[in-house]
Amino acid sequence: MEKKIVNDIVIVKSNEIIIKDIQSAIDFIMTIKYETDCNKIALNKEAIIEDFFILSKGLAGEILQKFINYQIKFAIYGDYSKYTSKPLKDFIYESNNGKDIFFITNEDEAIKMLSNN
Repeated sequence: MEKKIVNDIVIVKSNEIIIKDIQSAIDFIMTIKYETDCNKIALNKEAIIEDFFILSKGLAGEILQKFINYQIKFAIYGDYSKYTSKPLKDFIYESNNGKDIFFITNEDEAIKMLSNN
């Protein structure tokens, strides 16, 4: 796992799955907060279990609620073009129009969205 801080935003990139369930999400949040004292995190999409992107499994809602509860603004960056689910596309659209959770295509966009919110 690589970490860097840009404009008080922690950018995390991992080739391994970091977030696979609710507890791993909490562990991730607490580790980042403890190590950096930042409340804005960007994480590459590949570091999140694929079930997260199947909304009917309920994992995305439960995990993202933890980020909200801990007052962390969170951007997931990566390629979403392979997903055809209308509910997921709607969820991404609604999230991106909010102020806390973003689904962005690349690291630079993640920094921009988190900097503006």
